[in-house]
Amino acid sequence: MASDEFCVLCGQAGRALTDGVCAECAADRTALVTVPERAEVVVCPTCGARLAGRHWERAGASALLTAEDLLPFLAVHSEAALRGVRWEEGKATGTVRELAGRARVRFRGIEREVPLAVSVRTVHRTCTDCSRRSGRYYTAIVQLRGGADDRREKAVPRRARLAEIWDAIVGEARSDWRGALSWREELPEGWDIYFTETLAARSIARLARQRFGASLTESASLFGRKDGRDVYRVTFCLRFPRPAGPRATARPQQQ
Repeated sequence: MASDEFCVLCGQAGRALTDGVCAECAADRTALVTVPERAEVVVCPTCGARLAGRHWERAGASALLTAEDLLPFLAVHSEAALRGVRWEEGKATGTVRELAGRARVRFRGIEREVPLAVSVRTVHRTCTDCSRRSGRYYTAIVQLRGGADDRREKAVPRRARLAEIWDAIVGEARSDWRGALSWREELPEGWDIYFTETLAARSIARLARQRFGASLTESASLFGRKDGRDVYRVTFCLRFPRPAGPRATARPQQQ
């Protein structure tokens, strides 16, 4: 850089310039990070999921407001990189909280702290999955049964064996599959597990067949019509024969 170049705003020489302006002066005159004066966060009081647009996300999160809830409201300048934000709570009235923050930002090789202030209103609304569970809504059933030749196995030890196997299956399942679990019913012949999503039920049933040696049959029954199309409920029957040995254990098959 030539020695006669200087910032047209502050007159300082020896600084990197963009369009004749140094980074410090540009930062002073640029909205590096902004946040609206008011924001609203919709939280499911049962599972902690947040409403993001038309979809629910982060099931299992805390029902309390966190810094992660405020990130979607931050608007960061295209040339800036957000390094972090510290928030401090001020006044709180009912479901409204006044928050003051300091955002650490890197811009054109320098770092700045930007003060922020937002009033956040928390709205409690039951999410779709929790609403379905409370209404005993389901689209699929996974049936846990003993082997076809295990007629001599008594009901209580059979249920205990199947429950142990099920715990092992759920432990290997993806979190979104587990999120579709609704409730389960105890039966003399085993367990019926109810799901709010058929795809999740099918995925877990196939996992049980692949990893735990179960046989799998699938059937569907007409439940009704929606938007001019037939709606089906699907049943996945898993049969787990008793393993040889004095005690049944839930051991995945070796790959």
